[in-house]
Amino acid sequence: MLLKADLHNHSCLSPCGSLEMSPRAMAFKAKELGIDALALTDHNSALNCPAFAAACKEAGILGIYGMEITSCEEIHILALFETPEEALHLDRFLTPHYKGFKNIPEKMGDQIYLDEDENILGEVEINLAQGASSLTMEDLGNEIHKRGGLFIPAHIDRPSFSLISQLGFIPQGSYDALETVNIPWTNPQGRTLISGSDSHYLDDMGKRSFQWESEETTYRGLILAIKSHKVHKIINGS
Repeated sequence: MLLKADLHNHSCLSPCGSLEMSPRAMAFKAKELGIDALALTDHNSALNCPAFAAACKEAGILGIYGMEITSCEEIHILALFETPEEALHLDRFLTPHYKGFKNIPEKMGDQIYLDEDENILGEVEINLAQGASSLTMEDLGNEIHKRGGLFIPAHIDRPSFSLISQLGFIPQGSYDALETVNIPWTNPQGRTLISGSDSHYLDDMGKRSFQWESEETTYRGLILAIKSHKVHKIINGS
């Protein structure tokens, strides 16, 4: 069967994300849009993943848990996991490697994390979107794979924070897929290509997504589809 996935979305934890983007609101919006698998990928933090897991279970969709990590080359990397615990394990490992500066909410945006009932648990003080890890893209890929996650360079054809913008080309690497914004796109390495909304508002969710072939709506089924190229593009919900 064909299933719909959107693997790049920001919650109210990302300073660029709207406060309406609570984990619960995102899960139920995905259900409304017919999205079978939704990933939470806040900038350099997985603190909203536990609340997102509870919301996805209630909404009846497959939650994917991760982060959009900034490497030392200033390349954005999607790290995606089966459980919130795996995402948080990587988060704790990466925290000492993250180099940032104090967030100013009134200028840069709030960075709040919630419990499953949408109560505020806290706010991250270091700006999550403007800093970067001291680890290379290759180092990050190794750490993601050690924890059983998917390693996917984000929006590779975007003019900032991408493989193309930072390096000028796509080097060989252990990527599980490449995320693109504009399709069609030349793919000389024959990699599996996915698209994600990179949503910061509820109305942006599902605008870029993809279909994947699987007999089961599970993380394992998604991994198998991506690794066996059983992925089909959807652009702007069409």
